[in-house]
Amino acid sequence: MTALSTRRADPARRPPSALRARISAYVALTKPRIIELLLVTTVPAMMLAARGWPSLSLLLLTLLGGTLAAGAANVFNCYFDRDIDRLMQRTQKRPLVTGQVSPRAALVFGVVLTVTSVVLLALTTTLLAAALAAAAIFYYAVLYTMVFKRHTRRSTEWGGVPGAAPVLIGWAAVTGSLDWPAVVVFGVVFCWQMPHFWALALRFKDDYARADVPMLPVVTTALSVGRQTVAWAWVTVAVSLSLWPVAEDYGIGLGYTIAAALLGGWFVVESHRLLRRIVGGGDAKPMQLFHVSISYLALLMVAIVVDAIV
Repeated sequence: MTALSTRRADPARRPPSALRARISAYVALTKPRIIELLLVTTVPAMMLAARGWPSLSLLLLTLLGGTLAAGAANVFNCYFDRDIDRLMQRTQKRPLVTGQVSPRAALVFGVVLTVTSVVLLALTTTLLAAALAAAAIFYYAVLYTMVFKRHTRRSTEWGGVPGAAPVLIGWAAVTGSLDWPAVVVFGVVFCWQMPHFWALALRFKDDYARADVPMLPVVTTALSVGRQTVAWAWVTVAVSLSLWPVAEDYGIGLGYTIAAALLGGWFVVESHRLLRRIVGGGDAKPMQLFHVSISYLALLMVAIVVDAIV
């Protein structure tokens, strides 16, 4: 009876089919969790540019194009970083390291995603949005991954440009141009990435050191990283508060500004707590700031959406 029950339960426990495993491996190359965070900034930019809801088709096509573009950049990142990914515990299970996907197949996949995303955006949104997407892919895949990440402690600052590019792409998809509100929101996302990523880099400092990647926590003291994290958190909040003056005609007003001030206070306080823990010499617990930073950005984008449509 027990053996029979076991045999009947086995099919549900079988490993995924070869096709499903291969699809999952290709999806993993695109780093879906990072894409989700990038898309969170695209929608508010589009709604701000449209002074409300853009057409549903434009919204969906822009998000699809942006997803494909971000996925392409991440695939190229995995392709060029496969040597150091093999040395880091955090990345040792990526498909190119485990052999689930061959380097050649990954490179072809990245090219296909690039062409598809740029053509889709060019045909369904605007040429400027398509050009910005192409530039962001090149910047992240080549300049950041191959140059800045491996050769300078300031790679996070340089890498902040493509990380904030979805804001500009979303705005350009609606208007075919760029304006100061887009620049300010771009600035918020750019500045936010330093406290956000340095918290993660503190957590995985040993991994980066093992791979000889000169991330800031590897090449300087935790105290210096903590101080710079606090400074960039303050700059992020300052930039966020400058949106009202430049975007009042787009619906941004007191509601957003109050939300930005309160959320910014939370973000800054958490960065100071990280610094205080570092000074105290105990467990810095950097992932606390990392998780707060995600909530901060998501809620700030919600505040933009609310002011744009109310």
